[in-house]
Amino acid sequence: MKYERVRNFINGSFKDVSSARTLPVISPVDGTLLAELPCSSAADLEHAVEAAQTAFPAWSRTPIKERVQVFFRYKYLLEKHLKGLAALVSEENGKTFSEAVAEVEKCIELTEFATSLPQLVAGEVLEVSTGVECRTSYVPLGVVASIVPFNFPAMVPNWTIPNAIALGNCMIIKPSEKVPLSLSVIARLLKEAGLPDGVLNIVNGDSEIVDAICDHPDITAISFVGSTRVAKIVYQRSTQQLKRCLALGGAKNHLLVLPDAKPDMTAQNVAASMSGCAGQRCMAASAMIGVGEVDHIVDLVCQEARKIIPGQNLGAVINQESKERIERYITEAEAQGARILVDGRGATVAGKESGTYVGPTVIDYVTADMAVAREEIFGPVISIMRTSTVDEALRIENENPYGNAAAVFTQNGGMARYIAERASAGMIGVNVGVPVPREPFSFGGWNESKFGVGDITGKSSIAFWTKLKKSTTKWNPEEGVNWMS
Repeated sequence: MKYERVRNFINGSFKDVSSARTLPVISPVDGTLLAELPCSSAADLEHAVEAAQTAFPAWSRTPIKERVQVFFRYKYLLEKHLKGLAALVSEENGKTFSEAVAEVEKCIELTEFATSLPQLVAGEVLEVSTGVECRTSYVPLGVVASIVPFNFPAMVPNWTIPNAIALGNCMIIKPSEKVPLSLSVIARLLKEAGLPDGVLNIVNGDSEIVDAICDHPDITAISFVGSTRVAKIVYQRSTQQLKRCLALGGAKNHLLVLPDAKPDMTAQNVAASMSGCAGQRCMAASAMIGVGEVDHIVDLVCQEARKIIPGQNLGAVINQESKERIERYITEAEAQGARILVDGRGATVAGKESGTYVGPTVIDYVTADMAVAREEIFGPVISIMRTSTVDEALRIENENPYGNAAAVFTQNGGMARYIAERASAGMIGVNVGVPVPREPFSFGGWNESKFGVGDITGKSSIAFWTKLKKSTTKWNPEEGVNWMS
């Protein structure tokens, strides 16, 4: 075992859990046993909630301009330790080192946004009548929770930690049991940055602790990122307990490629979008819809895909179960009549034979009823469908239950706008294969890619992590009373 046993982070220090039940943490890069993860019990969660409740009064009363000073220092520490944290992200998740560096750089951008929150939550004041003033202020909720996935061990926690905590809340965060190590480093950096004890607490475990978080009466709000199946469960279970919940689920992102698209740029974007982070991201291109004659672009997509080599510029998928599931999708599509143009099944990396790799895969002549066209694969696989009209392509996109992202590749501005306005997705790209909004614009999809109101990052997150207080004040009785006062 390469690292010491994972521990919870409670009230500013790492602590063992009460349960003897454990899970292995295995690197998908080469199959190395990295650590042993204990599964927290409801009693362990109770300790975390108590610590957060104790810390909340002082933290919430601290002026926000003072709270964000922690995140100025945290940003500096992320920059200082960028390469070390990126190496750990790569090791436990399987993505390439350059992808892990980009992930930590995104953490830095997210933290930078949090430092701007004092300017965004200043509230409003207006004299609504002579001597009568109305004022709004943003008030933290209390103890909140965040449940995060395996595919971005550092970035997704930083979708929620900086904003929720800078806004005055205290947080319980539960990392994926597959990738718990990066979050422990983040906790250490935040403590070094001066975050008071109890403001951030980590509880490790599996679905049992997720259920306990959903049910706990003193947790007021929950954010979740993961599969749609689990997002629905978390949303339903937590809202039944009268909590706020924002649960982000899966995706099936469509790229509509028109014949006038710039061939080289389009092919590079399609290949990069479908294979980045081994396709294990909810913004990955999973389906390409060619409108009209696009064979020349499909050929270039295949050329670009063949440049993507497992173990070099393509990372591993998270575990053997995922590898087998992805390859079953490919085999099933082939059996149903689709044509495999680039085949990533059976990929291995010399010297890392125990790693879990799937090569880039391009599947052509997919029909909309096939599983590879409808379901989230979460691997480096692109399914190509063919249509003769834009409206037919939009129908396919609209009928898919998900709604995270959609993109169009064309040089026709009018057509780009036509498609952007009609695609049923929360994030749209025009000649952009991964249309992730940059701060301060918020991240969030539609349909079965998101359950709850608002988005998880950017300005939209403020409304989720706070409640709005309205105050009306009058100090001049000599003015008399009218209907406005």
